[in-house]
Amino acid sequence: MKRRRARDFEVFSMSFLDTICCAFGAIILLFMLSKFGEPAALEKSRLDLEARLLKLQEERYDIRGQTEILNRDLTERERQLSEVKQKLARLRGDLSDVKGRFKASDQDAEVANKLQGQLVSAQQQLTEEMKRVLGAQYRRAPQDAVAGLPVDSEYIIFIIDTSGSMANYAWPLMLRKMQEVLDAYPQVKGWQVMSDEGTYMYPSYRGRWLPDTPAQRKLVVDRLRDWFPFSNSSPVEGIVEAIQTYYGSGRRISLYVLGDEFTGSSVDSVVRTVDLINREDRTGQRRVRIHALAFPVRPDAPQFTSVRFATLMRVLCARNGGTFVGLNEPASYRR
Repeated sequence: MKRRRARDFEVFSMSFLDTICCAFGAIILLFMLSKFGEPAALEKSRLDLEARLLKLQEERYDIRGQTEILNRDLTERERQLSEVKQKLARLRGDLSDVKGRFKASDQDAEVANKLQGQLVSAQQQLTEEMKRVLGAQYRRAPQDAVAGLPVDSEYIIFIIDTSGSMANYAWPLMLRKMQEVLDAYPQVKGWQVMSDEGTYMYPSYRGRWLPDTPAQRKLVVDRLRDWFPFSNSSPVEGIVEAIQTYYGSGRRISLYVLGDEFTGSSVDSVVRTVDLINREDRTGQRRVRIHALAFPVRPDAPQFTSVRFATLMRVLCARNGGTFVGLNEPASYRR
């Protein structure tokens, strides 16, 4: 007798298909829900990023503004620092001048005592000590002179001490004496005016000669009344500038040094410097003559710097064919 076969198993039954469809439907639903939520999240992220970007831009603008302010402050501080440095340099120079005025050695004091009585000698005789120093180079000024000053030059250069002591005490007398020197030269081929530092009254005429006309002479004298460039009360810079700039073969030039004090470190060093610049020719003549007018200082001021000026200029004048004139007039006459 035959056995009855078991019923075949159905893999894709309705129940199975129903389950599968439900699962796929749930997945699709979740996918659709996530897609609908994504734009909102993206929009929120975009807005957040834009807000952060705006904030960063504002911070950048603030930083730029602060940087500009700091740069301006830095520039101003640098300018102030430069001014302070310049002021410090001037103060150091003033301190050096003061030290030079009050730093007299025992030898200076001894020389001052010896030369004090000879400062305004009418005969303008050299002391025995200065004759010994000058030796054979000592020469008297030529006889063709006015008030002891030779007037045989074709060109003249004034080198004027414009320091405070001159400006506050001797300036009216200096103006009058300078006018007298000009009057002693009715006509010259050229002339020039500078400070003892070598600063030109007319910088545009550096290396050239001022025209010698009555109008030009009056302009110079008038401007001198309030012309006070910096001065260290040492004529060596002006003398060197005048000789190096204006010496020329065949020119007869006279320098007129007008001052009252010498605060340099050494008289001998100035003499040696001028000797190198204003050297002699084959005949023993110097390139230029050097004359000097020494003005008195205040009676209550230290006298040794004026004595040093007199000593220096006596030596320079004698070595360079010039004449030294010492002035000593009462204040009432100067004014």
